[in-house]
Amino acid sequence: MNLLNHPASPQVTPQVLAFDIFGTVVDWHSGISREVLALCPDVDANAFALAWRAGYQPAMRRVMSGELGWTLIDDLHRLILEDVLKDFGITHLSDGQKQHLNTAWHRLDPWPDVVAGLTRLKTRFVICTLSNGNIRLLTHMAKHGGLPWDCILSAEVFKAYKPDPATYLGVARVFDLATAQVMLVAAHQDDLAAARACGLQTAYIERPLEMGAGQPKDVSPDPANTWHARDFLVLADLLGC
Repeated sequence: MNLLNHPASPQVTPQVLAFDIFGTVVDWHSGISREVLALCPDVDANAFALAWRAGYQPAMRRVMSGELGWTLIDDLHRLILEDVLKDFGITHLSDGQKQHLNTAWHRLDPWPDVVAGLTRLKTRFVICTLSNGNIRLLTHMAKHGGLPWDCILSAEVFKAYKPDPATYLGVARVFDLATAQVMLVAAHQDDLAAARACGLQTAYIERPLEMGAGQPKDVSPDPANTWHARDFLVLADLLGC
């Protein structure tokens, strides 16, 4: 479904579009599954990818609660990976192979609509990342996938992970804008809700296969979002790019 929601009062025209990355811009499930299979051909790569991703939120909560000091996502991914390898009984990987697998998150491919959609959106708006991924990871990913960002913003910049308000408010601060002049683009309703609570506009992007073909997502629209689009190309249409 592709629709424009009509808010009660006219929206300010956004100047910056800030994009969630994992699931919204890149297909993490396919990329992680593929790299797991290359190293461990007998493993259920779908289950492994889901397990690795499932450790993401609990690991970040350890940082946000103060149990861990500030820790980059690369390092959290490695901590989670060690646990997942144990759970799957994988013991044959060398440290170098583990490190290579851990950087699979740097080599994730964009969804098919992403590069063309971002290129169009960039003609009218500043486009930047707003990801919990660290700067090194996001830079490598952009290089790998040809992602034409104007700016890379990360939890690393703000020393806070989404949904901490410091991340959403930080985008407005970096660009010296009112929060309503920033729009978060994401495939996750909880991320968008947190951004709206900080005064940002929001655009939901449907990614029904984010968790793999066997675990389709509910991509029903939420009228609280400013926009709802099937993909980045449709969002570019809606925003006049």
